[in-house]
Amino acid sequence: MPPKAKAGSRKKPAPAPGAAGKAAKITKNPLFEAKPKNFGIGQHIRPKTDLTRFVKWPEYIRLQRQKVILSQRLKVPPAIAQFSHTLDKNTATQLFKLLNKYRPESKVEKKERLEALAKATTEGKEAAKDKKPLFVKYGLNHCVALIEAKKASLVIIAHDVDPIELVVFLPALCRKMGVPYVIVKGKARLGTVVHKKTAAILTLQDVNSEDQRELATLVSAAKANFTDKYEEQRRHWGGGLRGNKSTQMMRKRAKAAGLDSKAAALGKL
Repeated sequence: MPPKAKAGSRKKPAPAPGAAGKAAKITKNPLFEAKPKNFGIGQHIRPKTDLTRFVKWPEYIRLQRQKVILSQRLKVPPAIAQFSHTLDKNTATQLFKLLNKYRPESKVEKKERLEALAKATTEGKEAAKDKKPLFVKYGLNHCVALIEAKKASLVIIAHDVDPIELVVFLPALCRKMGVPYVIVKGKARLGTVVHKKTAAILTLQDVNSEDQRELATLVSAAKANFTDKYEEQRRHWGGGLRGNKSTQMMRKRAKAAGLDSKAAALGKL
């Protein structure tokens, strides 16, 4: 019971301890009725959130992601590490513009050509002998034969061929034969040039006279970026990059030991 006020005093008595917690009743607006949602099974639909981290990806996706991480963490020999140094974007764009001019004929185009040739033969007309068409050459064995015969003007190698052993010898072979070569991103991108899903290697033999200047520019870029840097690249190992957790741990150790962060980067702790 709250204490009673003395007679003659106008001050209000102190409120009881339990009464302080009671709040005044809030009047609710009848126009806005509260409808709390129940997210139990078979009830309301949950709001959409980013569930990428909780997705169980297919095995082939997990394997290719793990392979990328492992290739960054482990030490990679120079022969394989050189495939991580690819042609820059602007030069690659020029290269693919040139390659698209010399795409081999598709099945439909070949069918149309043969039908026209057969029609001319049945009518007794002699088909006009055209010059040998200039196309991009593809196929590993075919391209290797062209390189060994020194008939290739420029060799384009994909950086993500699997297994890598298929193309790991090509830079050394091109250098030995004096053939300029470039490593570009994407076997799938090379495949689109020759109407295939993927292509490990493409070879340019000859081009038309109007494209000679463009080819010469690409050949000089290939020599500057790959052929001339071959000796330098064969000494550098790849990989050996730490992850974020490992880097932070080494940094903390270095700080505790009173060393600079370079010591941690070198893995001396």
